[in-house]
Amino acid sequence: MDKSIFSGKTLMITGGTGSFGNAVLNRFLRTDIGEIRVFSRDEKKQDDMRHEFQAKMPEVAEKIKFYIGDVRDLASVKNAMHGVDYIFHAAALKQVPSCEFFPIEAVKTNVLGTENVLTAAIEEGVKTVICLSTDKAAYPVNAMGTSKAMMEKVIVAKSRTVDPSKTKICCTRYGNVMCSRGSVIPLWIDQIRNGNPITVTDPTMTRFIMSLEEAVDLVLFAFENGTSGDILVQKAPACTIETQAKAVMELFDKEGKSEIKVIGIRHGEKMYETLLTNEECANAIDMGNFYRVPCDKRGLNYDKYFKDGDVERNPLTEFNSHNTELLNVEQVKAKLLSLDYIKEELKKDEN
Repeated sequence: MDKSIFSGKTLMITGGTGSFGNAVLNRFLRTDIGEIRVFSRDEKKQDDMRHEFQAKMPEVAEKIKFYIGDVRDLASVKNAMHGVDYIFHAAALKQVPSCEFFPIEAVKTNVLGTENVLTAAIEEGVKTVICLSTDKAAYPVNAMGTSKAMMEKVIVAKSRTVDPSKTKICCTRYGNVMCSRGSVIPLWIDQIRNGNPITVTDPTMTRFIMSLEEAVDLVLFAFENGTSGDILVQKAPACTIETQAKAVMELFDKEGKSEIKVIGIRHGEKMYETLLTNEECANAIDMGNFYRVPCDKRGLNYDKYFKDGDVERNPLTEFNSHNTELLNVEQVKAKLLSLDYIKEELKKDEN
């Protein structure tokens, strides 16, 4: 990524104290970016992050500016946005079971919060907004996925009402990020260290897997290559939950004592996830490592669009975690060993 794109610019990350925000800071803080604004509602996480980067990157830590606020509150979003050039919108309620029990909370943050961010961004003349979505938004069966599907609809609809030369709005959709906060791998590592069996919902369940670095790559790809209204999807590999569990056990359980305990599917979970729906495939553009789903630019006057013949359909079909490349245990281990989090955790075990 040519860092000069961000040279002297101000980037705001909503939900910036999360895993994604940390990954962006680690990647960009030492470049010639002007300022990175971390916008979130948890003062403790902000304070921890402030101290961490002051210790880790003292020469550039002053580039981080922290803003307390909540995407649910339009005024607090606007207050943080003055002078911002670009936004990565990562603030969300992401845990499937908690959204299932409190669906209106998911709506407030994921749907209305996104509307607030986009409204403020357009009013403040922000040049580019990249919103982060999830594979759970495609054929959603749970409240989290449904709220993210509505979020995507808000993003696409908003993109139609604004001049793209003033504010470009794109969306990225990706699968499970390995070792992100609240994900299953850190839980398994703790279970192994405590001598407990590792808990698996259903061994045959498949999930897309990617690293945080790949999630940042996708957002940057959208930033550089997306057209306003696009949903951009990275072609990710997948694996079964059992394969992932075995890979973690082989790395962290040197004595081979751990067992897998199957606990059954939790509220709102699917057996497999979809990154690109059959319907989206009709218009999706294959860009090598990515798919681009362009915005449907038609208006509400459908009379104009009736045709006699049938339009030729893209030969693509649904892209899901059952029909993508499935990794084996060794491949998952190799992917895990490339992650800083795993390297650090393995070092702890050596000491």
